[in-house]
Amino acid sequence: MKFLRFFLIIFISLTSTVKADLNKNLIEKLKKGEKIIFIRHAYAPGSGDPDNFNLNDCSTQRNLSNEGREQAKKIGKFFHKNKIEIEKVISSEWCRCKETAEIAFKQFSTKNFLNSFYSPKYRKNKDRQIYELKKHIDSSKIKKNLILVTHYVVISEVLNYASSSGEIVVSDKNLNIIGNIKFNY
Repeated sequence: MKFLRFFLIIFISLTSTVKADLNKNLIEKLKKGEKIIFIRHAYAPGSGDPDNFNLNDCSTQRNLSNEGREQAKKIGKFFHKNKIEIEKVISSEWCRCKETAEIAFKQFSTKNFLNSFYSPKYRKNKDRQIYELKKHIDSSKIKKNLILVTHYVVISEVLNYASSSGEIVVSDKNLNIIGNIKFNY
């Protein structure tokens, strides 16, 4: 039993050290700039959107909870604390993405190519949106980092990665994943 506890303590210590080293390495890469940073909106309880969803009315949408707002603050503090330069922040037009961008970064613009296509109502937009998103990334002449606040379905489609709420997924301009950072809510 003592051996098992000892092994468990060693394992936890090693994985924490490895994780810290990976984060430090990722932060150094972010400081060099020219990265595409996908951020899944912070925690908004539920899944999809209500039947009465209206893009222009936040009261009809699934929105951030208080935990989600705290998570968005953590995201912003991460960039500020680590002095990671940002070229531009672009958000989906969904309120939960705009609120995440507002809390974390203050200034942002919106582009519909970052919108969700989860619901049947918007699924028809998927191919056009992905094309426009990739075209935007290809034509960007970024020196710092480009932040894209978006949805699970967009990140999954572009990076083939299952992101969590408030997770940062970093890629190069060719959309190769470099690393990720998760923030608890």
